Amino acid sequence: MPDLLIELFSEEIPARMQARAREDLKKLVTDGLVEAGLTYASAGAFSTPRRLTLSIDSLSAESRAVREERKGPATTAPQPAIDGFLRSTGMTLEKLERRADKKGEVFYAVIERPGRAAPQIIAEVLEATIRNFPWPKSMRWGAGQLRWVRPLHSILCLLVDEAGAHVVPMSVDGITASNTTEGHRFLSSGRFAVHSFDDYTTKLKHAHVILDSAEREAAIWQTAQNLAFAAGMEMVEDRALLTEVAGLVEWPVPLMGRIADPFLTLPPEVLQTSMREHQKFFSVRNPKTGRIEGFVTVANTETADDGATILKGNQKVLTARLSDARFFWENDLRVAKAGMGDWAEGLKSVTFHNKLGSQADRVARIAALSREIAPLVGADPDQAEHAARLAKLDLRSAMVGEFPELQGLMGMYYAKAAGEADAVANAARDHYSPLGPSDAVPTDPVSVAVALADKIDTLTGFWAIDEKPTGSKDPFALRRAALGVIRLVLGNGVRTSLTTLFNKSVPTFGLPTAASDNEDDYTNLDIGLNLLAFFHDRLKVFLKDQNIRHDVIDACLAMPGDDDLTLLVTRARALNTTLQTEDGANLVAGFKRANNILTQAEAKDGVEYSFGADPKFAETDEERALFTALDAAEAAITHAMQAEDFGRAMQAMAGLRAPIDAFFTAVQINTENQIARRNRLNLLHRIRSICLSVADLTRLEG
Repeated sequence: MPDLLIELFSEEIPARMQARAREDLKKLVTDGLVEAGLTYASAGAFSTPRRLTLSIDSLSAESRAVREERKGPATTAPQPAIDGFLRSTGMTLEKLERRADKKGEVFYAVIERPGRAAPQIIAEVLEATIRNFPWPKSMRWGAGQLRWVRPLHSILCLLVDEAGAHVVPMSVDGITASNTTEGHRFLSSGRFAVHSFDDYTTKLKHAHVILDSAEREAAIWQTAQNLAFAAGMEMVEDRALLTEVAGLVEWPVPLMGRIADPFLTLPPEVLQTSMREHQKFFSVRNPKTGRIEGFVTVANTETADDGATILKGNQKVLTARLSDARFFWENDLRVAKAGMGDWAEGLKSVTFHNKLGSQADRVARIAALSREIAPLVGADPDQAEHAARLAKLDLRSAMVGEFPELQGLMGMYYAKAAGEADAVANAARDHYSPLGPSDAVPTDPVSVAVALADKIDTLTGFWAIDEKPTGSKDPFALRRAALGVIRLVLGNGVRTSLTTLFNKSVPTFGLPTAASDNEDDYTNLDIGLNLLAFFHDRLKVFLKDQNIRHDVIDACLAMPGDDDLTLLVTRARALNTTLQTEDGANLVAGFKRANNILTQAEAKDGVEYSFGADPKFAETDEERALFTALDAAEAAITHAMQAEDFGRAMQAMAGLRAPIDAFFTAVQINTENQIARRNRLNLLHRIRSICLSVADLTRLEG
């Protein structure tokens, strides 16, 4: 079975597009080949700045012949139905077969497609792939109509079998497939022929091209670490930058330089961000001082002077960039030391949202809510409110204007420069956190108060103006904000009613309060309920990663306190743990059996069996044992629930498994003795009520 090698050679592909392009090429081609009837063993996609490559192993040499029979309408059907069947099969009436059927004679289409050679199929699939490739952005060039991310220069399309390598005949917009490619733009010259994937990768490496992006990343990082180690320093890890740089070079040559002394006083984050964003430099830290004192740049070529000229040019550009950063830093410090009043005034002219006011309006809302939240998280209300008023002032700073990703972090530096307490400064840094599932959760009480207030204001605000997420669209990152609230609450064990916080926040948008005497003034109550449901959905997603089933959460959501996330999750985790035990799983089966029998009897008899079972009417030892077990469990569960010790409550509930099983084995519920029957149904009600006091087990699946 032959192997297939494809290379699409073009001008430089943006680094950010390469990973997706590799996967798109692999999927489009392999799906097309399989759909056309070919099979293959494995496939691998690769990219460099100037090429996309696909290698497919053990491709079938031809597609199988296909014979398909399709039943059509009756021969007496209206002509439009017959015409539609003809169109769908591509056949004429004369070629259809007439066959007897239960309801009369019907048409059958026998469609036979002969097998086709792999080269013919490959040419069709590859041309369709190239013409319809899903680039985020594409362009046309010259007089042609083909669109590609950058001008496409050549196509290599090679089938390799025991007889040798054969070019697949095909042409796309004047570009004819061949068996040749090019090496590095500067370190090699001319095109060269290849005969297999191994030959291709070997010759590329001789032509100073490393095909595999993972191999380029490893080479960059290893050499960079060696350079830093030799200088007594260490690399600052940056995986995203490493991936990006590997997409900018075909033959990486890391070079290390030093940052000039006048810039070493800049915050390390400023140095790192400036070098990363403007020049794609890696930062190098001096472990003795903790400062960033060097950088590693990655050239795409080797030079006779071992990169000295390249490094000198980069150093010159870096000096200009860092001079700008130092200018921003020093000007911002002057404003910070003067109290940041100019920035506070400036926020009044910055629109947060046209329906939600300015950033200054938002800061005022967050400050008021931070004061309300502070006692719940152990923070000083005055300090929390003050921190909230300072947290966003850095949005008006020159540094954040240049590097928006530093907002919050620069606020911490400026707050410290203004003489603020560490708790206030750290709140400026942390109030955006957590930004994602792997981001650290703030634990300082003032930071927690401001971070919660910031996210709750965002959520209630956009709910108030009916700008909720829809489907996959979430332009204001409200799902992320809700997850941030969940992680802040759970990570710090915060005990609070979310509904109460929503109701404190919503009125600040000028909406009526739930406590209004006017029955129509319940806007914020509706928002609170709607938003709480949104939180519950986000919580299910969050807990799914912790292997807690959604039905377990539903069973706990049906209980009181569903807006206290810490209480809710503690209950859900305890129930989840209980269900993983044999007693817990079997108890649920026993509970459902009791509930089903009781529900059916109540529906049939038209009464509710909840008047209390009496042990004096018990006829068997198993019955009497169940009474005793229920008394003990009820006492234990009541005490545990009062203490919010859900684990102990669940254990007590699971302990009912054995006496309930024994009861059902020994006792007939619907006996002829009506007194015994009524007593046993009341006993089932007691089982149900005791279990439902812990969690709504009726919500559990299975």
